[in-house]
Amino acid sequence: MSDIQSSLTGNGIMTDCSNDLDGLAGVVILAGGASRRMGTAKAMLTLPSGEQLLDYHVRHASKLQVPILISDNGRGFQAGLDVHSEKTNSPIIYIADYGTDVDSNKHDEQIKTGGALVAIESAFQTLIGLNNSGISKNVQALWLLVISCDSLIPATDLWQKLQCKMSLDADKKVICLKDDSHLYPLLGLYQLSIEPDLKAYIDNGQRRVMQFIQPFVHSVPFRKEWQSLTNFNTPEDFKQACAALLK
Repeated sequence: MSDIQSSLTGNGIMTDCSNDLDGLAGVVILAGGASRRMGTAKAMLTLPSGEQLLDYHVRHASKLQVPILISDNGRGFQAGLDVHSEKTNSPIIYIADYGTDVDSNKHDEQIKTGGALVAIESAFQTLIGLNNSGISKNVQALWLLVISCDSLIPATDLWQKLQCKMSLDADKKVICLKDDSHLYPLLGLYQLSIEPDLKAYIDNGQRRVMQFIQPFVHSVPFRKEWQSLTNFNTPEDFKQACAALLK
């Protein structure tokens, strides 16, 4: 797979897309799903290299040199990667879902989740807080990169693919991947400006991702080779994704 320095599309055609990181405020890794069909937490799946999936995403996200937020639904997953050893500027911050009071000492065999939007809202609030406190070095950054743990697409490649579309339409404040028949809203960019809308939506008892993003969304077609790297929900799906990653 290519990294952020790549200037090729999935069809091998040169693009004019900039690798400028000025618009990126942070990355949130969604690692708190129930993963019932997988039989184990996806974030803790082990790749053929021996690396756990969460560490894989943290390692690639660290190359973007922005805060990395891990939303694990209070499950206590720990990234084993020391990003500071790679001389990056990527603090790792564990965040609780918006509106939850998680007791990390209480184990619940039936993992409950409020869904992806409460994690994204928490990430929004965290990044806005960093901007307001002056901790963030890039207070003008407008976008949150969202990555779910049912994908092996590196954060660097996802950012490069999506960020080309950020300035196309001011009304399109969510940019996500799509294939021939589906949107992938949890592989996308979300503009921080929609935080009040998202908070109000959640506070009104709503949780459906597609319903929320519908007025804002702009879709970007998958790279052909990414199709096999996403949406794995069973051990067999993950095995096939790992095989595709090694090609």
